[in-house]
Amino acid sequence: MRAYNILLLGSGGRECAFAWKLRQSKYCKELFIAPGNAGTGQYGTNVNLSVTDFEAIKTFCLESNIDLVLPGGEDSLVAGIWDFFQNDEQLRHILVAGPSKAGAQLEGSKAFAKEFMQRHQIPTAAYKEFTEESFDEGIAYLQQHSLPVVIKADGLAAGKGVVIAQTSEEAVTAFARMVKEAQFGEAGKKVVVEEFLDGIELSAFVITDGKHYALLPEAKDYKRIGEGDMGPNTGGMGAISPVPFADKDFMQKVETRIIQPTVKGLQQEGLIYQGFIFFGLINVKGDPYVIEYNCRMGDPETEVVMPRLKTDLVLLLDALKEGKVGEIPMEHETQSACTVMLVSSGYPEAYEKGKVMKGLDAVHDSLLFHAGTAVKDGEIVSNGGRVLAITSYGDTIQDALAKSYVGAAQISFDGKYYRKDIGWEFR
Repeated sequence: MRAYNILLLGSGGRECAFAWKLRQSKYCKELFIAPGNAGTGQYGTNVNLSVTDFEAIKTFCLESNIDLVLPGGEDSLVAGIWDFFQNDEQLRHILVAGPSKAGAQLEGSKAFAKEFMQRHQIPTAAYKEFTEESFDEGIAYLQQHSLPVVIKADGLAAGKGVVIAQTSEEAVTAFARMVKEAQFGEAGKKVVVEEFLDGIELSAFVITDGKHYALLPEAKDYKRIGEGDMGPNTGGMGAISPVPFADKDFMQKVETRIIQPTVKGLQQEGLIYQGFIFFGLINVKGDPYVIEYNCRMGDPETEVVMPRLKTDLVLLLDALKEGKVGEIPMEHETQSACTVMLVSSGYPEAYEKGKVMKGLDAVHDSLLFHAGTAVKDGEIVSNGGRVLAITSYGDTIQDALAKSYVGAAQISFDGKYYRKDIGWEFR
């Protein structure tokens, strides 16, 4: 196998972790990150491109002899970057590590995903979907629904389109905001109402060529802004891997009941899929159910999964085009990996950017994956809600977390906030 020129699309902590992992491969010749952040530049060359400006991406790929494009997030995948490359004679030879636009509907439409799971008998919560035309019916349905109840915007809403309502009034208000007030724009024109499943969540990940798959390390992320899992949802405040309850028996259920029927279902429905599938799962009394699919890796889960993946990532991505993913030996680091996310004050609501960051050089026992950072006047500054992921290894989750918290204390910027209870259920 020859070495690849690689274009990685994105600018968050996930992409920084990908860049760190790709750079370790002997098959990575040149690495470009578009647009990247203040941290990705240490692994490759940042390029000022929008992840959905396909024409600009095309020009860059041809000028830089790109062999492989890895979209980090969902935006370019749901917008059809795989199809764009496949339908262009000049680009067709370039491997795009992601699903077709049709395959990306697993994430792009909650209703599509639920219908797909029903068709293939994949365990998930019972649901109904509503639109503006069926608004009154939706209100009546919510008023008699058992509580709590889950209300989801059908389309992409940057991880914020889900409300777990504890009262009927809260449910009706959230539903009306999505449908009538267009809180999430087009994403909320259709709303999925689900039964609430009570259990502990976790995330499973595979890379698939559409027929075969390889299982990556599992992870658990922490979405709520406040300690004790209180307050509004965020993009993720931290993550741990492995997940203590996800033992061999549980993960066998995940594979046989969820992963295998999903990959087989994609194949049966003719949906082209060559990339990552993220399974958002919940453990209900020892049985796994699917909460959601994503058509890419998670964030901040990637920041613990990549450090625990010992297999060469470029080798895995190369296997996509030959349909040989199942032939690559998968090796996982036996140590735990834990991530603590530093965020800007006010996140996930309004927050300020441009805060100078200090102490990064003082952290020696952890990996620093930049998320919302930039370089300004020669200094690293905050440039997003989630600013920096601090990932550490340890013999146990507690050991790894202790190191990450030492790093979190060493780094400073105005308004820094982080949860001090990541992994709280397993302490």
